[in-house]
Amino acid sequence: MFELKEKGLELIEVAPGIDIDKHILPFMDFKPIIVEPQLMDKRIFIDEPMGLLNDLINLNMSDRVTYDAERNILFVNLEGWNARTKKDIDELRKTLVEASDKVGKRVNSVVNHYGWKINEALYDDYAEMIEYMSKHYYITTTRYATSAFARLKMKEALSKRGLQPHVFERREAAETFLQVVADEGASNR
Repeated sequence: MFELKEKGLELIEVAPGIDIDKHILPFMDFKPIIVEPQLMDKRIFIDEPMGLLNDLINLNMSDRVTYDAERNILFVNLEGWNARTKKDIDELRKTLVEASDKVGKRVNSVVNHYGWKINEALYDDYAEMIEYMSKHYYITTTRYATSAFARLKMKEALSKRGLQPHVFERREAAETFLQVVADEGASNR
């Protein structure tokens, strides 16, 4: 990519894998100004969604996870998150594993699904990720979503894997459920 500057045409960006001396300069009738060309975003050249919307509206995944040590709850805020590809689910799993490892013990989790979107084909991958987290990191997990359709799809996907869905419409109901489970666990000790 070139930009017209005061001193002339400057090469400002180069595609990944392009050698300026080999792939650009021999095909020009003049030599442009070359200072420090930046590498173009490699997502431009791949045959899958670039995830630009995620860049614009999604928080960094690690910013979506917080831990309440007093209540031993990992809060996962997927509000407005958009899972388009399996890679998005894998990134979520990686973030949750890192956060759980940092805590150093099994945790309860509450997941906010308000306004989230997931590719229809990814519900099973999402359920598999929850199954993995439940087996290795979670004491119990609960989630909430205002979308009746999202709650239904999550319940179906989780139930197919033999997992208890624990999907509620409101955060308060999700947290109350965790409290009841914690109280029952304490009384059984």
